[in-house]
Amino acid sequence: MKILRNKRRLGFFVGAVLFPGIVLFGMISCADVRYLAECTKGHLSLLSGRKSIHRLLEDPAVSPEMKEKFRTVLDIRNFASSNLRLPDNGSYRCYVDLERPNVVWNVVAAPEFNLRPLQWCFPVAGCVTYRGFFDEEKAKKFAEDLRRKGNDVYLYGVSAYSTLGWFDDPILNTFFGRTDTDLAGLIFHELSHQKLYVKNDSFFNEAFAKTVEVEGVLRWLRSSGMTDQIPSYMEKKKRGEDFLDLVKGYQKELASLYRSPLDREVKRAEKELIFRDLREAYAHWKKGWSDYSGYDRWFSQDLNNAKLASINTYHTYVPAFRALLKSSGGDFENFYEMAEKIGGLPPEKRLARMEELRNSFVAETSEYTEAGMLMSDLSAPETEPRL
Repeated sequence: MKILRNKRRLGFFVGAVLFPGIVLFGMISCADVRYLAECTKGHLSLLSGRKSIHRLLEDPAVSPEMKEKFRTVLDIRNFASSNLRLPDNGSYRCYVDLERPNVVWNVVAAPEFNLRPLQWCFPVAGCVTYRGFFDEEKAKKFAEDLRRKGNDVYLYGVSAYSTLGWFDDPILNTFFGRTDTDLAGLIFHELSHQKLYVKNDSFFNEAFAKTVEVEGVLRWLRSSGMTDQIPSYMEKKKRGEDFLDLVKGYQKELASLYRSPLDREVKRAEKELIFRDLREAYAHWKKGWSDYSGYDRWFSQDLNNAKLASINTYHTYVPAFRALLKSSGGDFENFYEMAEKIGGLPPEKRLARMEELRNSFVAETSEYTEAGMLMSDLSAPETEPRL
């Protein structure tokens, strides 16, 4: 069974939504036709600005600092195909400077008393819980329309997205505000979705890509002789998991409130109290991470259902994929084959198999410590040539 492939990571299904949608407009509404046409225009405009990284490295007008970044990108990209057996195509071998801080703007919406986000469904791509716009003003207008209908709305900028293999995705200027390890993780994650994507199963797709991402970064750091960066990388991942766990606890409180028989005014007041408690809990949480301020901006804006719904809590089945990678002996080709077989199962059987794998995996240490990191003990030796 061939499984559709792509990505939802802080972006939207440009390839899956746009390209197939061009020939399937008759299946969707006029408003969706206009939306897809605008997305097509935005994406093709982006593609028209692509420049080969190899040629940029030979261009005397490019600064030495940018050339060093491009060399790092190619190192990461080559490692992805040679060592992680990810697709060897033209993705992330070219560059586009958008001259703006975000590539798209996403809009998420949820009812006032429900944490389940609204969905928009498209041919081939299936259903997604956000709408992405290349034009910020159009994103704002769409968000305001949803807000007027009584929904909680969250609009945010996105620095990266990828397609369903319909196009060679470029490196963007918006990628370079992150560390090299984060850049490597982004590329590995995006290419993982090109390797395997199961329609309408975000929990499966994101856990699969997260597993490849984290193990890939570890192997890349070791292969590149940068093992000294592993502790800080793992600490960052652990901090991110802790933050997700913090938010998940309050998601459960809100869900319980919304299921209660209380009248709307009481629910509205209790909802605000829960969000207030979340802010206080975050202030306490920060102290445990030496006053880390990385999430301050997220809390500086209004908290609502849409914002909480946008939080990526898809790491539930990462332990299941860790177990699968372990059973493959750390060999990615075997791992991908086993993952694809599970992805091809009917939804009920797929869920049962993932639960079985997750329950079978017993971590001896916390999620992100060197001893517990996936198949880190089977990573390539540091003497392996750097690509």
